[in-house]
Amino acid sequence: MPITITMPALSPTMTEGTLANWQAKEGDQIASGDVIAEIETDKATMEVEAVDEGRLAKILVAGGTENVAVNTPIAILLEEGEDESALEGYAVGGGTAKPAEEAAPVTATATDAPAQAPAAQAAAPQATSSAAGGRVFSSPLARRIASDAGIDIKQVSGTGPHGRIVKADVEQFIAVGGKAPAAAAQAAAPQAPAGAAPALATSQTPPHAGEHVEIPLSSMRKTIAKRLTEAKQTIPHFYLTIECELDNLLATRKELNSRSDDYKISVNDFIIRAAALALKKVPHANAIWGGDKILQYKDIDISVAVAIDGGLITPVVKTADQKGLASISNEMKELAGRAKDGKLMPEEYQGGCFSISNLGMFGIKEFSAVINPPQSAILAVGAGEQRPVIRDGAVAVATVMSCTLSCDHRVIDGAVGAELLKYFKGYIEQPLTMML
Repeated sequence: MPITITMPALSPTMTEGTLANWQAKEGDQIASGDVIAEIETDKATMEVEAVDEGRLAKILVAGGTENVAVNTPIAILLEEGEDESALEGYAVGGGTAKPAEEAAPVTATATDAPAQAPAAQAAAPQATSSAAGGRVFSSPLARRIASDAGIDIKQVSGTGPHGRIVKADVEQFIAVGGKAPAAAAQAAAPQAPAGAAPALATSQTPPHAGEHVEIPLSSMRKTIAKRLTEAKQTIPHFYLTIECELDNLLATRKELNSRSDDYKISVNDFIIRAAALALKKVPHANAIWGGDKILQYKDIDISVAVAIDGGLITPVVKTADQKGLASISNEMKELAGRAKDGKLMPEEYQGGCFSISNLGMFGIKEFSAVINPPQSAILAVGAGEQRPVIRDGAVAVATVMSCTLSCDHRVIDGAVGAELLKYFKGYIEQPLTMML
């Protein structure tokens, strides 16, 4: 019996992804473990391996298709001894095909709409009758977009096979001013003049924006927008800033790097270890908000923001308090390199309670970072620069770095955040204590 290959969930939170490209083509013989496709999530590009063996009979979702929902059928595999005749009457997912008016199509994306317009016109009566009977065929993505926009999916006309409602249908319905029944009633007065262009419900473009380039949102940019909007709307941030002198740290770094070519320790490596050891001293800060409880973690995992094309990603240094500076340095170089190549595994950028964002290399003196949910704190690190300081009543010059801690007040109180920064400052200014 033919085998249906579906869009895999490459992480616990993945709901959709981009089928970047196929590594196999129709007619190819596939063995278990062969790489057959590449999937782009919001954070990385990952290879998909075949689980079953057989011949790739049909590709259902073309390479480059975006917003493919998890568990959507993407291809059909024929087992040994089967030919294309086995596909006759075969319903995707297995079993016998249903009559056309009942069978939901394999997949439909925004790019399908123009090619299937004639079929959609023919299928319109079927869509109407199925809706009248209480059954509305629609893709999971279309239903989610409609739900987010407060739209009754039954109001939307489908252009997919057999009248199925796809993403493009919902977006078109929104674009021409479609609203949910309650919203439509509120918007009924006053009526727009006849012939007036409808307001674009989803566009944020000013009416006279001038010449510009429209940049489509990548999956990563959508996720960044969603998560950080959620953070600023739902997390009660407060901020604590402390200044750390770096002269001892810079001297220690120079000494350590001169001893071996096996590592090249950076200032950021010291910062990661200092933050981890400070969290060990203040375990109440190594926690996240759990809705009706606080989850305090035993392992101290530090997320480090890495800028990549189109956004940023935060690879995690696991159990950073148990690793030396050389180990942290080598691990960060590997993680950052694979992050920029889009090759991180989900477990390498998920988790952790605490993040570090360092913009010192860009000359930024001081800034406040937004907490990355569900974490409860992020440390924003500025540039080390020479500043006047007072020592024994006299003015001296020292290399000083400003660090601002953003805290989730539901988890971390002011005194806890201050204590955390006190220990962090101590480790930074007396780096030899990190090695005890």
